[in-house]
Amino acid sequence: MKQHRLAAAVALVSLVLAGCDSQTSVELKTPAQKASYGIGLNMGKSLAQEGMDDLDSKAVAQGIEDAVGKKEQKLKDDELVEAFAALQKRAEERMAKMSEESAAAGKKFLEDNAKKAGVTTTASGLQYEVVKKADGPQPKPTDVVTVHYTGKLTNGTVFDSSVERGSPIDLPVSGVIPGWVEGLQLMHVGEKYKLYIPSELAYGAQSPSPAIPANSVLVFDLELLGIKDPAKEDAAK
Repeated sequence: MKQHRLAAAVALVSLVLAGCDSQTSVELKTPAQKASYGIGLNMGKSLAQEGMDDLDSKAVAQGIEDAVGKKEQKLKDDELVEAFAALQKRAEERMAKMSEESAAAGKKFLEDNAKKAGVTTTASGLQYEVVKKADGPQPKPTDVVTVHYTGKLTNGTVFDSSVERGSPIDLPVSGVIPGWVEGLQLMHVGEKYKLYIPSELAYGAQSPSPAIPANSVLVFDLELLGIKDPAKEDAAK
């Protein structure tokens, strides 16, 4: 978490908090009022994820009031820099701890999962189950395929799903995470697999979104619907 990011987040939240008393009922009728609430709600969730769940709303409101009213600030700039640095360090330590815990939990999950009947583990560490067999062609790294999928964390939380959206997607076999690149080439058109992807074959320590913690093992229900024919694609253009 960067200092300017934290400062911007606090400033935005303060716009919502300024002039509001926690005991006062807020009207949420007009689009502007609803949007204002949404800003506060989203930023509050974001700050909580960053470890800022102890944000002092009164202090935030006081800061924005002093700035808007052009009053003398109650803390010197070097004190503020020190405070932001402390929060940044705390957030980094929190994320490091969460990352370590996620890696350990993922390792344990894969060790246990590998012992289950029907689960195959490849040389790379990818694990898969054949849910539905078929005898269609297998894609090559250069192919574009059509798939349906549901992506979950190991606790069952869904973070993405073409099935829920009701629309399959086309994607290049070589243009996805390594676990998918390998898994897709094992499949035949018409088959359904369940992939258990180690973090190093997914996103590793880099979290692509708040929905996917760093070092997460990802579980995908994947159906290979078809392989695009380049000749037909070119003819249609």
